[in-house]
Parts: sequence; C-alpha cells; structure tokens
Amino acid sequence: MSERTIRVWDLPTRLFHWLLFVLMVAAIVAAKVGGNAMEWHGRLGHLIFGLIVFRLVWGVVGSTTARFTHFVRGPGAIRAYLQGRWRGIGHNPLGALSVLALLALTGFQATTGLFANDDIAFRGPLAALVSTDASNLLSDWHRQAEWFIYGLVGLHVAAVLYYAHVRGDNLVKPMVVGRKAVTDPALESARGGGLIAFAAAVVIAGAALWATSGALVPPPPPPPPALGW
Repeated sequence: MSERTIRVWDLPTRLFHWLLFVLMVAAIVAAKVGGNAMEWHGRLGHLIFGLIVFRLVWGVVGSTTARFTHFVRGPGAIRAYLQGRWRGIGHNPLGALSVLALLALTGFQATTGLFANDDIAFRGPLAALVSTDASNLLSDWHRQAEWFIYGLVGLHVAAVLYYAHVRGDNLVKPMVVGRKAVTDPALESARGGGLIAFAAAVVIAGAALWATSGALVPPPPPPPPALGW
C-alpha cells in the first residue's frame, strides 16, 4: 500500500503537551530549591492550572484527535485494541486512560496548590478562602500527590519507549511536527479546531487564571487600632 502523510495533532495540542512538560519540570525544581523559589513554584503551578483548563476546553472544541469523544472509549474498544483490532490515529483506547489520569492528577495538584501553604512564607492565592486546617490538609494532599505524578510520568515515558523500540511506532515525532506517515487508506487527517475555537479556549483559560489569582479574594481586615495610654 502507498504511504501518505496525515495530520495527527493540531498545534494547540502540541503546544499544550510540551508547555506542560516544561512547566512541570520547572515547578518541581523550584519546589526542591525552596526558599524564595517557592514563589516561582506557585506561579508555575498557577500556569499549569490554566493549561489544564485550556486542555479541558480544547478537548471539546479542538480538532478531532484532541476531543475526548474521539479517544475516550469503553471496555469494548480497549479489548479490541489489546486484540490488535483497533485502527485509528491519536490516542489509542488504552493510552486514553493514561491521558485522563495525567490530566486529572495534574489538575488536582494544581488546584490544591492554590489553597496550599509551606508552613513558612508561601501561601497559595486562594488560601485565604479556607481555614488554616483546610489549607494544611490540602498542602499534605499536594505533597503526597507528587509521587503519583512521578509514577504516571514514568509509565508514560515507558510506554513511549515501548512503542518506539518494540512496536516501531515513533510517538514523539508526530507530537513535534503534527503529522505522521500511514499506509491505511481508511485513516483521515484530524479536522476542526480552528482559530475561533482556539480563541475561545484561551479566553476561558485566561478567565480561570484571573479568577484563581486572588483578585476576587477580599482583602484581610485592617489590624485593630493600637490602644493609647
């Protein structure tokens, strides 16, 4: 069969993927450095929150391979994939579970970080909205979820290496250039996800960032006046 090149991933999906990777690495480094770098950890975590919101919206209005309705399937599709009967582009039915887990866990991590504190000087932009006990609890969850993220990322990398070296399927290159060579005549390029959809996703993500930046948090009450003698 003749080989042809089709579009697999649109540019916003690829930018999300690599920006998330860069921001996560930078946020982890800032957390390990500690001290004044915690302020950067908070900023980077907030940007990750905005990225997750963007991806959730893009999963509805983006191109076909980016949409959750395209790659999130039930047990039947997963069974067909494991039996070698699945044909498609983008995330396979089993890989979709990894994608959902990463989005959910990263979103959980970024959201809890908005309310967290480091027991020293750093407080998330929404920490004032919850009690000290609640902030401490969310901080504990935030720290514990870090290890689950390491595990999922490791599993993701292992899967990419398996596909590259065992099945001969390079998953990284299409996520860089957006296109892939195929021989199956039934496979079609990803469609949709135009400029209007992208602008809508960016606006919604920007609004979510502004709303969680602390701009809507009422200022603390002024200190009581000093008693004169």
